[in-house]
Amino acid sequence: MTEEGTAVVRAVRGRPRSAAADRAIIGAVLRLLERGIGVGALSIEGIAREAGVGKATVYRRWPGKDELLLDVMRALDEPPPEVRGRSVREDLVEILEGLRRKGLAKRDSALLRTMMSHFHSHPRLWQEYHDTVIRARRETLHAVLRRGVAEGEIRADLDVELLGELFVGPMLSRALLHEWRELPEGLSEQIVDGVLDGARPRG
Repeated sequence: MTEEGTAVVRAVRGRPRSAAADRAIIGAVLRLLERGIGVGALSIEGIAREAGVGKATVYRRWPGKDELLLDVMRALDEPPPEVRGRSVREDLVEILEGLRRKGLAKRDSALLRTMMSHFHSHPRLWQEYHDTVIRARRETLHAVLRRGVAEGEIRADLDVELLGELFVGPMLSRALLHEWRELPEGLSEQIVDGVLDGARPRG
């Protein structure tokens, strides 16, 4: 198993019943994927056998493969950056840096690319991932922007959701849609400063 996979297994949130069993099952999925077994070819029986547990142990935690894969994806996902509240600009840079690092990780990780591709091709699974992971990150971004409005750093007439898309859109475009584009250090600052310049109060 790769160092990345090992670190991911350590990071997964265990259920109260048995964190060790959770780690074993998540680790089994990662090992099978690393061996080249496609996501579609994974079975609960094969995962349980690789993990050294019974199928019932898997089903007590996850009702099906999609739910298990969702937790695998969460484990592979880098934790969101800590928003420290020092300044609106610095918090926005931290949020975009998280996206930049995730984009770099996806390019370097065959596992993450495989999982992202599978999620994109399964709308229900992608929606669940969006609702439980992406939405929380988006709400963090919106909270920073609302703070910027309250503190007079951002115009009050701007739609927060649209403004949020202006900040993250360029990074997501490079990271996910145009993977040949570079994600250099300093890109987060360039995007934040450019958008903030247009979002500041006039006059």
